[in-house]
Amino acid sequence: MTLRAVETDKYKRLVAEVFVGNRSVNVNMVQEGQAMVYRQYLKSCRESRDTLLQGENTAKQKRLAFWSQPNPVMPWDFRHRATQKTTSVPIQPQQQNNCDPSYPDFCLTKNSPDLNCRDITQRRFRVLPPDPHGFDKDGDGIGCEK
Repeated sequence: MTLRAVETDKYKRLVAEVFVGNRSVNVNMVQEGQAMVYRQYLKSCRESRDTLLQGENTAKQKRLAFWSQPNPVMPWDFRHRATQKTTSVPIQPQQQNNCDPSYPDFCLTKNSPDLNCRDITQRRFRVLPPDPHGFDKDGDGIGCEK
């Protein structure tokens, strides 16, 4: 096993890529839905950046492990909620065939006019590519977070 240090986070923890031989454990875990990509560290992972992002998208689409939850909460959001105790609007899963598959947690009609977060009541919902309305501004798979 070898480590490739990426950086040290604000809590002085080592952020690293882990390899067994030539195989990236990080990529493996992301592809299986056992881990998610922390995008703020990708700039230092040039060799595996695209593979990590593609693996996460595939795991989301296949609803593997972490992504099998109806409304998964990202670890950084969970930690943030634990300190702020915010409430979120419950979201009903899609019920109709005419729903846009980019938003699996609620039904937004396919080919609806361009919308912004202020135009809808839903907050903090899953977003899958291609996200035609641009609800996921920071690319973390969660729409209308703020």
